[in-house]
Amino acid sequence: MKLGVLFSGGKDSALAAWLAKKDGYEISCLITIDSKNKESFMFHTPSISRVKEQAEKMDLPLIVVETEGEKEKELEDLERAILEAMKKYKIEGVVTGAVESVYQATRVQKICNKLNIECFNPLWQRGQFDILQTLIDEKFEIIVVGVMAYPLDENFLGRKIDKKFIEEMEVLWNKYKINPAGEGGEFESFTINCPLFKSGLKVKSFEDFGEGHSWRRELNLKNGK
Repeated sequence: MKLGVLFSGGKDSALAAWLAKKDGYEISCLITIDSKNKESFMFHTPSISRVKEQAEKMDLPLIVVETEGEKEKELEDLERAILEAMKKYKIEGVVTGAVESVYQATRVQKICNKLNIECFNPLWQRGQFDILQTLIDEKFEIIVVGVMAYPLDENFLGRKIDKKFIEEMEVLWNKYKINPAGEGGEFESFTINCPLFKSGLKVKSFEDFGEGHSWRRELNLKNGK
């Protein structure tokens, strides 16, 4: 079955794509929604323009559709993007990185039902520490590119998801009830390398924007070796 991946460039969509491929599905394209609303209810926004480099590393075509990010109306733009993928790449379903967000999962499912295609959620209801450990086990290289919750601040940007990261997130989860995998929007991530890539990406430079406990990092990338 040919699938399109709803791809943000972050850890969840990249891991979901990898798990779908491991299960024998054919990944035919990536589908990215570029939201102008940095507070979008549906879509990841930090360094979203860098998905082009990620798609090149995966040798996959990329469909990018812009949206103003108005609540509910942005779903019309998502439907338009999926329809384009169906016409261009003959996809029969989509893969999402949804973990616990009923808001996101139900809305994508509704679109898929309308278009009569399948919706796959490989990470749905998986434990968040399990997801983080799976990223390490599967040799994903992930960095933090956005923070939106106390006590996280600009010093958290650029952190790699590794064993130390998991240990620190366990402390923060116990003390502040921060979702360890950022499922509550506490942080956003970016995939630098993973098993789907021909080779890794490296950060050439970056700019940070924000204040207090709300920050995002925009990356400028260069190809890894």
